[in-house]
Parts: sequence; C-alpha cells; structure tokens
Amino acid sequence: MDRRPSISDIEAHVRDVHPELARLREEVGRVLVGQTLMVDRLIMGLLCNGHVLLEGVPGLAKTLTVRTLAHALQLDFRRIQFTPDLLPADVIGTQIYNPRTQDFTTHRGPVFANIVLADEINRAPAKVQSALLEAMQERQVTIGDETHPLPSPFLVLATQNPIDQEGTYTLPEAQADRFMFKVVVGYPSRQEEREILKRATLPTPTVSGVLGIEELESLRRVLAMVRMDDLVADYIVDLVHATRPGGSSPLGPLVEFGASPRATIALSQASRAHAFLESRGYVTPDDVKAIAADVLRHRILLTYEAEADNLSVEDVITRVLKSVPTP
Repeated sequence: MDRRPSISDIEAHVRDVHPELARLREEVGRVLVGQTLMVDRLIMGLLCNGHVLLEGVPGLAKTLTVRTLAHALQLDFRRIQFTPDLLPADVIGTQIYNPRTQDFTTHRGPVFANIVLADEINRAPAKVQSALLEAMQERQVTIGDETHPLPSPFLVLATQNPIDQEGTYTLPEAQADRFMFKVVVGYPSRQEEREILKRATLPTPTVSGVLGIEELESLRRVLAMVRMDDLVADYIVDLVHATRPGGSSPLGPLVEFGASPRATIALSQASRAHAFLESRGYVTPDDVKAIAADVLRHRILLTYEAEADNLSVEDVITRVLKSVPTP
C-alpha cells in the first residue's frame, strides 16, 4: 500500500507555505529592479542547499542581490573580495601563535557564516579558489590539524566576471562542478534601467527580515515532498547522458567532457524547486527544461572542433534538449 501523500495533499502544503516565498520575493524587490531570474535561482539554491555562481559584467547588482537576500532571511552573512594577492588563510582562517601561552589559537576566517559571498571569485589564483573546495563539498574546513564544522545552513554564492576580461582566472573544473547553478546575468531592460535611474536619487530601502532559519527549514521540508514521476526522472538521466561523448549521441564530436552524476542530482533537485516556486506539487518536463541550462552550462567542456565551428555550450545544451524526446 502506497503511504506517500497524494498530489492534492502535497499541493495543499505547497499553497500553505507559498506566501512565505512571496514575502521574500517582495522584500528583495523593494531594493532590486528586475533580475527576477537571478533572484529565483538564488532562492532555489537556498531551498536545495546548493551553491550558486553568478556570471556577468560589473554593475548588474549581483553583490547587492546576494546581500539583500541574506538580510531578508536574517542569516549570518560574510563577503570575501577575491583579489590576485588573496591567500587561502584569508578565506578559511589560520592558527596564530600566542607567545604568552606558548600555544596556537585558531582564528576563523570569513567562510564561517551561513551565506558567504565570494565576490569576483575568478580574480584570485587557483590555490585560493581551491581553498573553498572542502567547505563547499563537506561543509567543514581544516585549519592546522583541526577540522571545524561550518554553520548550517551554509551556502557559497559567488560572482565572477566573464572569463575573457583581463585579470581573471578560469575556475578549476572540480570547483565549478560543486556549484549547483551557473547563472548568466544579463543587462536590465530599458524600462528597468529607467526605474534604476529614478531610484538612484532616493534613499536605499532598509531590508527587513521576513524569514528565518526555521522558516527556511520548513520550506525545505515541503520542497522534499514535491512529486517526480519516473518518466520525468528518466528524462533527466537521458538529458545528462546526452551531454557526454561517445555512445550513440550525435553530439559526441562536440563534447570533450560531459556532465557528471552530480549534475543529474542537481537537475532533479532544481526541477523540484522550480515546480515549488511555481506553486505546484509535481514536476513536469517543462520544469526540467527551464533550469537545464543553468545546471549544465558549467559542467560541459567542448572540443576544439566545436569551438572551430563557433559553437557555444549554450548551443550544445539547446541541441541536447531538442534531441532527447520529451515524455
């Protein structure tokens, strides 16, 4: 006998908590103009306990968005400005010798927070970027001989400039794969930019805390109830498999490395979160398609042949979505 809650019960739970999400979106919207996709992806990352990478040119409110969201959720927030001279100890902390006690004292770095904003993460060399690896995956850091757990929830929300800009370093593949989403942040529309200009002469609104850790955990529990049919789960697996070279995939000559099983899990979780934000208790293939690019774009490495044909990762993802039958 199936003891799982019915779809109608799940939908009732989703409707009950959805006003909390609406309040969060509204509070963030008091400070920001537009950028609704970026805000929604950040909220989805928070709900799924997944790290988010935001890519865009300077001046698109990436840092402001993360800071506003952290304040609205009343979470401990720290910002790390990544620079070429940053050291790993500046991120995770270090041990300082006390000559009076003849002992070492642990000095915790800014990574000890609920939300860590890694600003312009690709401005620092690989050894500093890699200092975040253990924190992002294990949610703990090792300082000296001691391992320290990080606060819960713990999320890294990072920003980076387009890689062709001067003074940037490519993220190591292992670290990029640990971000649930890579969101490409675009320019505002003309109407939105006119509103930004209007607000520039007004005092910046004070962000109020509308949710806390308990409410966030409650939202996560309801999210876990969102139903995914086996056909949709198979569709997700087929999409990820289609990004990999070899086999019968027509995209084989274009892809050097495809998405890993971590992408399959992330795509499943993100699809549930997308349905949840749409106030539904079940996942559809359209949910999967809506977030596929944000989950996959940083996990696919193209061949020289694809680059010679002026194909981008976005082009390959579009071909994957067209080639895999929708259930």
